[in-house]
Order: sequence, then C-alpha cells, then structure tokens
Amino acid sequence: MKQQLEQFEVDGVTLEADVITTPAATGVVLFVHGSGSSRHSSRNQYVARVLQQRALDTVLMDLLTPEEEQAEVFTGHLRFDIELLARRVVGVVDQLRDESKLPVGLFGASTGAAAALVTAAARPDDIVTVVSRGGRPDLAAAALPLVAAPTLLIVGGDDREVLELNQQARRAMTRARDVRLEIVPGASHLFEESGALEQVARLASDWFTLHLKGEA
Repeated sequence: MKQQLEQFEVDGVTLEADVITTPAATGVVLFVHGSGSSRHSSRNQYVARVLQQRALDTVLMDLLTPEEEQAEVFTGHLRFDIELLARRVVGVVDQLRDESKLPVGLFGASTGAAAALVTAAARPDDIVTVVSRGGRPDLAAAALPLVAAPTLLIVGGDDREVLELNQQARRAMTRARDVRLEIVPGASHLFEESGALEQVARLASDWFTLHLKGEA
C-alpha cells in the first residue's frame, strides 16, 4: 500500500486528504466525516484499514480548512452547513473521477452522511454506492428521493432518535436501487461499545466489495 497527503482545490479553498492506494484496487472509497471531526478520526481510520485489506483505495478528506476548523471551535457555524460541505465533496469527487478510473463509493458519518447523500444525488453517474454510519440523512431530506446509488444505513440499536431518522430516510429513498438498514445491537451513536465498530467495518467492507468490485 502507498499513502500520501494530497491537496484538493475546491470551492476557493485548499482541502487536505490522506490517500491510500492498494495493489489491484477494485474501487475507491471517499470518507466524509461528521461534525466536529476530521480526516484524523480514529473510527474512520479503523474502517479505512479494513477496506484497504479488501483491495479498496481510501481517501480521508478534511471538509474544512485549518482556519475554518479553528473558527468552528467557537462558532460551530459550518458543521451543519450541508450545502457547503456537499459542494466540497462534489468537488473532490470530480477530481477523483478525472484522476482515476476506479468506481467511487462514499462513506459518510453523522452529518457527513447527509453531505454524502447530497453528493450522490448530484453525481448519479459517478457515485456507485453509499454507506452511512450513524448518519443524519434528515439533513439531506430534499436529496433523498434523487439518490439512485445503492445505500447502506448503519445505525446503533441504542441510538434511538437517529434510528428513527434513518427509518424515515429509507422510506424516502424511492429511487435508489437498494436501500438497507443494518442495526448494530447495543451500540450508541459513536459505536464505542466493544465489538460495535468491528461490526460497522465488516458491514461496510462487505457492501463496498459487493458494489464496487468489477464496476471499473
């Protein structure tokens, strides 16, 4: 495997991403983190390592610049700006499409899942599939009926409010070829319980392998 730091010029700013390429990769997964997080998220990094073992390239991007992140500590004005975040994800997806012929999947967490779903609706020819971990698809409500990509929604069984939001989202995603809701028993929003994140990684890697393999 090869790891490198890449910079993407998007929306008038420079965003950094950790890109890991694997031998004979069958696809690439772009991670879209949740509010208050970054490409250094230990949970997303763990899932990324599991995906890399399944011959998938991974891109863990920052949605905000360091200056914006610093301002967010005091204002919190950007982390729920799904339109802004999705616009940046779309910009990175467009550059990945130009750089690589591999099929692209999105892994979104919390509010990042909303940005991922908006991106899937905006780029139906480029996004092959989406996985959401503890996502807030309600924040992408207008885009949900437009998402065509097969989508896996993973929610903790004890994350009851988010579970209900995901159940509603599944019903709203009428265009998607396949929408599944997987509940991890006993898990909370961050999947911090013993074995919970491992289940997330297994579900996500199985889903991405199924939908990205052979799509190039």
